[in-house]
Amino acid sequence: MKSPEPKKQRLAIGAVVILTVVLGAFILGNKKTTSGADENGHGHEETMANDHKDERKDEHDSGKAKEPAKGPRGGKLLKDGNYAVEVTIFETGVEPQFRLYTYLDGKPLDPAQSQVQLTLERLGQAPQPFSFRKEGDYLQGDAIVSEPHSFKVDVKAAHAGKTHQFGYEQIEARVTMTDAQLKSAGVELAAAGPAKIGTTLRLLGEVKYNSDRTVQVVPRVAGLVEEVFASAGDNVRKGQVLAVLSSQGLSDQRAELLAAQRRLALARTTYERERKLWEEKISPEQDMLQARTAMEESTIAVQSAQGKLSTLGGAPGSGSLTRYELRSPIDGVVTEKRLSLGETVKEDSAVFTVSDLKSVWVEAPVPTQELGSIATGQPVVVRANAFEARADAKINYISALVGEQTRSAIARITLANPKGIWRPGLPVSVDVVIEEKDVPVAVAAEAVQDLRDWKVVFGRYGTSLEARPLELGRSDGEHIEVREGLRAGERYAGTNSFVVKAELGKAGASHDH
Repeated sequence: MKSPEPKKQRLAIGAVVILTVVLGAFILGNKKTTSGADENGHGHEETMANDHKDERKDEHDSGKAKEPAKGPRGGKLLKDGNYAVEVTIFETGVEPQFRLYTYLDGKPLDPAQSQVQLTLERLGQAPQPFSFRKEGDYLQGDAIVSEPHSFKVDVKAAHAGKTHQFGYEQIEARVTMTDAQLKSAGVELAAAGPAKIGTTLRLLGEVKYNSDRTVQVVPRVAGLVEEVFASAGDNVRKGQVLAVLSSQGLSDQRAELLAAQRRLALARTTYERERKLWEEKISPEQDMLQARTAMEESTIAVQSAQGKLSTLGGAPGSGSLTRYELRSPIDGVVTEKRLSLGETVKEDSAVFTVSDLKSVWVEAPVPTQELGSIATGQPVVVRANAFEARADAKINYISALVGEQTRSAIARITLANPKGIWRPGLPVSVDVVIEEKDVPVAVAAEAVQDLRDWKVVFGRYGTSLEARPLELGRSDGEHIEVREGLRAGERYAGTNSFVVKAELGKAGASHDH
């Protein structure tokens, strides 16, 4: 026979479960009946919990400007009792403009029943007042709301004999950076102000040897290379020996000179003897005159031999008659060497090129359509394309002929090159200043950045940097004219402004209306 205990236990457990379900349903029903649910279905306790949450949020947000609610038109909804004004900025197909919508008891109000004044306060600028007139179901502002839309707004509205005061602030394209942060980022501040800006024509050119200071060293006598003392790249002084040749032709010329000098010495001695004999009336005058003629002919022969030797560049010397020293005619750098030890060179071979690189030429082709814009004496700025280097100079030559293939003429600029940075063959840009003009406001060209569809600089106001969209004019590569957007004297990020742009990107600035 089975024990009844398991059956009793199951019955007891079932009774407990049923009692628990009934009791839970009773408690929930009672709570629902007594809680006083609102029209949105939120109970009193939930509302209290939300109230406490809002209180904690209010405590956390204390000291911060309260963000206006969003209105039916997507603008800022400003309320005072049962009266409200919605501020919007409309810019679809038009320049940005304020459009205000008025409400009473949450319902649209005829805009003609309100008189509204709005004032904007921007960083570094005087307050800008706006007046409004009725257009359809809104009030339209009387001026353009220029970018960026970053400002404090003060609204004063009058309706039914009562005045309402509202205000809010919105920030756009602004970032905060202390002086220490700017310094560590390498950002230097500059002030907008007047500048002399030239209209420029940019040409592409190349550094060349200064042909007026470049020489080809030619031996002028054929010979065998016995010694070489200079190589390409060596700095040499005027008169320095570059190489030594052994030349039979030079030996013959030196021998001729020596023979002429000896004949002259003999002729001079003969003349002196005949002159004394004639003075003592021992020999006739005719013998003295013949001796003087022979001496003069010998003198001419010596001078002729010396001239020939000098033309060849060989000194008479007291050593080997065949030794020919090849010397540098100028101070400079050996840019080419075309001989080797033991080689036989001809008398017309250019065996060395020596160039004085303390000055160089820059030659730039000028298209025919631009020839009317340039002239000798015009100032130019030469910039290296491969590294940071620039030089101010003037055009000193424009070729008279136009190339058949290039259809361009050559403009030449002479550059001083004391440090040797302008190396022949270096590609450069040549900015020709066509016209110079004084402008009242200009900024550094490197300070201008692209932001959205604007060209901006970042103005400095206290510890804030804010984008200032600019209308730009002419530029000379260093400065850009500012026609609108910045006043003379305003400070801005002059160098490394891209750092400010990067910080603005990190801040996630939005276009807020």
